[in-house]
Amino acid sequence: MASPANSFVGTPYWMAPEVILAMDEGQYDGKVDIWSLGITCIELAERKPPLFNMNAMSALYHIAQNDSPTLQSNEWTDSFRRFVDYCLQKIPQERPTSVELLRHDFVRRDRPLRVLIDLIQRTKDAVRELDNLQYRKMKKILFQETRNGPLNESQEDEEDSEHGTSLSREMDSLGSNHSIPSMSVSTGSQSSSVNSMQEVMDESSSELVMMHDDESTINSSSSVVHKKDHVFIRDEAGHGDPRPEPRPTPSVQSQALHYRNRERFATIKSASLVTRQIHEHEQENELREQMSGYKRMRRQHQKQLIALENKLKAEMDEHRLKLQKEVETHANNSSIELEKLAKKQVAIIEKEAKVAAADEKKFQQQILAQQKKDLTTFLESQKKQYKICKEKIKEEMNEDHSTPKKEKQERISKHKENLQHTQAEEEAHLLTQQRLYYDKNCRFFKRKIMIKRHEVEQQNIREELNKKRTQKEMEHAMLIRHDESTRELEYRQLHTLQKLRMDLIRLQHQTELENQLEYNKRRERELHRKHVMELRQQPKNLKAMEMQIKKQFQDTCKVQTKQYKALKNHQLEVTPKNEHKTILKTLKDEQTRKLAILAEQYEQSINEMMASQALRLDEAQEAECQALRLQLQQEMELLNAYQSKIKMQTEAQHERELQKLEQRVSLRRAHLEQKIEEELAALQKERSERIKYLLERQEREIETFDMESLRMGFGNLVTLDFPKEDYR
Repeated sequence: MASPANSFVGTPYWMAPEVILAMDEGQYDGKVDIWSLGITCIELAERKPPLFNMNAMSALYHIAQNDSPTLQSNEWTDSFRRFVDYCLQKIPQERPTSVELLRHDFVRRDRPLRVLIDLIQRTKDAVRELDNLQYRKMKKILFQETRNGPLNESQEDEEDSEHGTSLSREMDSLGSNHSIPSMSVSTGSQSSSVNSMQEVMDESSSELVMMHDDESTINSSSSVVHKKDHVFIRDEAGHGDPRPEPRPTPSVQSQALHYRNRERFATIKSASLVTRQIHEHEQENELREQMSGYKRMRRQHQKQLIALENKLKAEMDEHRLKLQKEVETHANNSSIELEKLAKKQVAIIEKEAKVAAADEKKFQQQILAQQKKDLTTFLESQKKQYKICKEKIKEEMNEDHSTPKKEKQERISKHKENLQHTQAEEEAHLLTQQRLYYDKNCRFFKRKIMIKRHEVEQQNIREELNKKRTQKEMEHAMLIRHDESTRELEYRQLHTLQKLRMDLIRLQHQTELENQLEYNKRRERELHRKHVMELRQQPKNLKAMEMQIKKQFQDTCKVQTKQYKALKNHQLEVTPKNEHKTILKTLKDEQTRKLAILAEQYEQSINEMMASQALRLDEAQEAECQALRLQLQQEMELLNAYQSKIKMQTEAQHERELQKLEQRVSLRRAHLEQKIEEELAALQKERSERIKYLLERQEREIETFDMESLRMGFGNLVTLDFPKEDYR
């Protein structure tokens, strides 16, 4: 959809709200053309788009923040109103697509097929009449200069004004169906829209006149007249349908090619419009450049904010990556330390096991050596006792002479056997006691080694759990430090971003105020220029009105002269001849007196007319100045109000961002503290469970060992000592 905004580059009147907001947000879709279509419909209906008489900067705020515009007049049909409202939905998602618009009742309704053709034909007829008017003025000037000298200005203006009035009435009906914005786009002033209908007639003329259109006509005679680089041949018998000479000049060809290349297509424009558009284009450049600079500034501000946000995001990502690496490093170091501790504990357990095995072996060897020594001593004692007993028996037998030798031999052998048997039993008993003592003390030593191993296990698990707790506390302190550094970075980044946003908003508001002040000065210059032109034009208008009063005075004088002649003739006819001289003198005096009175009235009328016109002009100009000052003041107040509103909204947004950040930081800190508490509780639970499990396992092992010792007949080994017993 091509909107008229294409003809007014740099003006915001056809912009959709999301296009204006895109200066900040940076994105919009194709539904902006649907909005431009709705604004174009209002423009065609009301001859100008909404907010057209407002400064461009103020219009930007209105479009972006106010409700969608609507048709002001009640003369339009409901289907057309619904179509416009449908196109001008403020929210882009609710705005229809082109396919949906094609199904609207306003588009699908029946309509005459020759509407555009008839409109073009009416416009071309009006343009042709304008060209005829311009040519007649030129013809009168040329003929008057060649024959009777310069044409009286008052007569020329009177004729032109009468013809222009009738033509403007003719164009009123045309303007209701076709409206093209006037040059007020470049100035934004309300006064320029007053002449929009006359400009419609100029802008609606066909550019084909410049391209040697056969339908453009002028009233002319057979002489050649050059007008706007067109060669016209005037028909002496002219019936009001002169034609352009089919022999264009080189300048005509160059201009035709230039406008064809520039416009790309033929439009309905008058011959005088093209040159005026060149001058208007220069005036529009100022507003276009101002608006382009404003858009460029807004886009630059948006780029700066996006660049800063990306920079801050990269900084935050780098910060978080650094913290994550630190956490991973701490976790890896903790894991490595735990592995080293586990290896160390395994080595200690293995070393203790080897030491315990060596001690047990040494203890067994000590017991065996002592028992062997005791056994040797016992055997030697038995041998000594055996010899003593043997010698004692022999002495007893030697003293007893009554017993036969054989019987003595038998008694000695029997006694020897009994002694040997007793010694053998005593040796067996000693060996049994030594074996029991060996087994019991070895069992007790094993129990002592097991208890020592349990103590080492308890010490190892306490060391491991303490190490884990220390690591967890270090991890928690690091996480708290990370959270605090992240919070400081987030607050610093938010402050930097908000500071830049406020600086850009202040710069934007300053630029808008400067543009508004420049716009105000331009409006005041235009009004001053208009007043100067009116003052320059006033003598000409006063002269024309003076000529009109003078003409009325001359007509009155002629009427009085005729009345005087008729009265003189009548008096001379009815009066005797000898009184004619007296009557003539009386009538002459009366005529002179009345002419003097008439001359005095003429002078008074001239003076009153000049005074009233001068006073009326001064009052009108003062009223225009006052109205302009009031309008500019209202626009300035409106701009200040909108800027204050935007500033308050930005400050409220900053406050919301700060509150949101505080809430996020406090929530994150609460989650971190909860996580720390949960991990400490889990660690304490793990500590209690592992210690409990270890103690239970060790207790079961001791109980099992003691029960096995009881089954082996060793009794209670808890308070067992190593007594130096005599196994004899």
